[in-house]
Amino acid sequence: MRGFGCLLILAACLGAPAYAANRSVSQATVETVQMPAWLERNGRTQPLAVGMEVQNGDHIRTGVDARAYLKLAEGSTVKLGENATLNFYSRSLKPERMFKGALDVLKGAFRFTTSALQRARSQRDLAIRVGTATAGIRGTDVWGKSDAERDLILLIEGKIEIRHAESTLELDEPLVYFAAPRNAATQLRPVDPDDFRQWARETEILPGDGAMQRGGSWHVLLARVASQRGALEVYDTARQAGYAAQIKVLAALDGKLEKGGQWEYEVVLTQLPSQQEAAAVAKKIKAQLGFEAIPVK
Repeated sequence: MRGFGCLLILAACLGAPAYAANRSVSQATVETVQMPAWLERNGRTQPLAVGMEVQNGDHIRTGVDARAYLKLAEGSTVKLGENATLNFYSRSLKPERMFKGALDVLKGAFRFTTSALQRARSQRDLAIRVGTATAGIRGTDVWGKSDAERDLILLIEGKIEIRHAESTLELDEPLVYFAAPRNAATQLRPVDPDDFRQWARETEILPGDGAMQRGGSWHVLLARVASQRGALEVYDTARQAGYAAQIKVLAALDGKLEKGGQWEYEVVLTQLPSQQEAAAVAKKIKAQLGFEAIPVK
């Protein structure tokens, strides 16, 4: 039992890395996460975390007041809003040079952006399906959303080809959107500036939202306990709720393990870039999970 428990703690300390046995080519990487969020692969689910590789067939979900940024191998960025569901498909052999794939947005808001420099350095053949409508992407800036009322695709910059039902149209006028309401005819119209600002906020992570970013030096302490069982209970609760918790093993409580001292364990959320972000996460954890979470540098 001691050996088995140590193995469990070791896996937790390593952050339960994203299925190391799967050697598929990485098609994208998780850049930023405003938790809670999850990644599902081959029937297994784990919290979405910064640095995770996204592979063909992965299923990504965000929760309430959550967002996630994915960086495609060729440099483009995919942003997901709260309560979003995305299926990711790509089998590009060299995705950093020529990205071929599809994003299936089943629910929620997304934004796909590619800079002029990225368009010059690499190529892409990407289709984004938003509910019942599909946009063919050739390097551009697109926002969209699928909800109970309609499927919507907004062209911010560039050019897209939209397919819906048996019709196809090309859209090259910026700030014009295509909408397919559930019980009405399709629409093509310019976006109202106020609507555009509101829609854009649905997929943006702003300072103070409480997002994990690569290299962040702050963390949130969920619990400090003196037993493996207690640490694993907190760890499992947090991760099932979509928070990428890790376990840190500390020195013995009395400094004398050889004489029967005990280890001490901390359950933490890491890679928060500032005290403001860590405090926002701690507040959310207290409200959702009931832990007395504390920001720590």
